[in-house]
Amino acid sequence: MRLVVEVEDHDAAIAFYRDALGLDEEAAFEGDGDARVMILDAGRATLEIINPAQKRMIDEVEVGRPVAPKFRLAFEVADAAATTQNLTEAGATLVAAPIQTPWRSLNARLEAPDLQITVFQELDPAAGGLVQEPRD
Repeated sequence: MRLVVEVEDHDAAIAFYRDALGLDEEAAFEGDGDARVMILDAGRATLEIINPAQKRMIDEVEVGRPVAPKFRLAFEVADAAATTQNLTEAGATLVAAPIQTPWRSLNARLEAPDLQITVFQELDPAAGGLVQEPRD
């Protein structure tokens, strides 16, 4: 699956998604009239179909209030806390700091260039460490 996203600032989006988030560049092309595209490898893709009640529940767990647009991208990362810090330093706006979810992942929500994203780290059930418990 390939997701195509139109962005207002192509260079800023590349700096964020390729350079800060670390997605590998697969190809880049230029055309007439300053047409540009860069294809980034985001790994295996899945399509998560949720109903409005599930969307509200995810927002409540991750953020504590409804904030998600109709479409949101989620990226699995090795270290959600470090990635969140790196992405905010690269210009993303923190919506919600990393929080442990009931489904055993550490999730953070950010406003990135032209998209709202979640970065998530799957937690080993035996893993220790300091993680925030889900909000009430």
